[in-house]
Amino acid sequence: MKTRGAWLIEKNAKFCTRCMYDEYVPKITFDENGVCNYCKMIDQVDEIYKAGTPEAEQEFLNIVDQIKKDGKGKKYDVVIGVSGGTDSSYMVLKAVELGLRTLAVHYDNTWNSTIATENIRKVLQGLNVDLYTYVVDNKEMDDIFKSFLLADVPDLDSPTDLALSEVLYRAASKYGVKYIFEGHSYKTEGISPLGYNYIDGQYIKSVHKQFGKQKMKTFPNMDFMSFMKWVVFKKIKKIRPLWYIKYNKEEARAILEQRFGWTYYGGHHLENRMTAFYHSYYNPVKFGVDQRNNSLSASVRSGFMGQKEAIEEYVKPPYLEPELFNYFLKRMNLTKEECDEIMKGERKNYKNYHTYKTRFEKLRPLFYVLAKSNLVPMSFYLKYCFPQK
Repeated sequence: MKTRGAWLIEKNAKFCTRCMYDEYVPKITFDENGVCNYCKMIDQVDEIYKAGTPEAEQEFLNIVDQIKKDGKGKKYDVVIGVSGGTDSSYMVLKAVELGLRTLAVHYDNTWNSTIATENIRKVLQGLNVDLYTYVVDNKEMDDIFKSFLLADVPDLDSPTDLALSEVLYRAASKYGVKYIFEGHSYKTEGISPLGYNYIDGQYIKSVHKQFGKQKMKTFPNMDFMSFMKWVVFKKIKKIRPLWYIKYNKEEARAILEQRFGWTYYGGHHLENRMTAFYHSYYNPVKFGVDQRNNSLSASVRSGFMGQKEAIEEYVKPPYLEPELFNYFLKRMNLTKEECDEIMKGERKNYKNYHTYKTRFEKLRPLFYVLAKSNLVPMSFYLKYCFPQK
């Protein structure tokens, strides 16, 4: 399979002068200096958060102090979602070092790798941190995944992200916690273009209603009213510490390996089998999208690597775990021929189904206020609350 990177080099495609995004990225534009609009979006975020600067790190310490005050009389100060990956594992370590009483939360979509499960155990046991786990029914989850597969959209694994978010809110509400830590870093991951992925509760309902065969009973979907309950009425804040503090993923990984015997799983997002299949096979084959360019772009933009080095990495095939393709076929109850037909099929996106996107746009002023108050991520406001032509 020819990689997107190799195809771009063959086409002599234009790349942004500051990152790895190319002229075929959805909704991309370039200024007179060849800088893309996504770099400018990151500049907007960096202007607000200033990650890694003394000013930003002090702001984060002030947030931590407030979290401790708000947590008095409660069992936990903060909730953190854990996947067994680098960022979330490091977040737990950082929270404990800062003296925060932490509840780790895991949403099990039943596609965990053994490495991820062991990483969660090692880190949490090593830090004596409690774990709250929500396990969805595996047949129900597979039915939702297969619905998105049959819907011909590039959001195959996005239901996992929304379900995790809902479970985090539920856990926080159960224990009266007002803060959730998320392990995203705009410095190392960037903010993916909207054309690459989208998700909301109505989108999941719409796709599943058309293609699903089982009722959604255990899947923790988040509809609009639930979303408003968590952010407007419960006022549970989402904080992204890596948007404030200095962070280097390789250094974090080395610390985790040394402290806990934590194991690297081969690449960004590869700790979960469905996520790995989505990133390493489904999106590259069906949509010609290789989302490694998000982290590679962020690394170039932040000065962690040069553009030439990033391009050399981009032309290499993404890592696909041996037997993962066959495992996917078995779980989806598909033959290779049926899967191949889906891969060759029509390319659709969220606009072909019912979503909350128009509602988010109409409520943009509200979401701006919520983003400034850390009640929704700023990336949600920038990506979901503006019209996409």
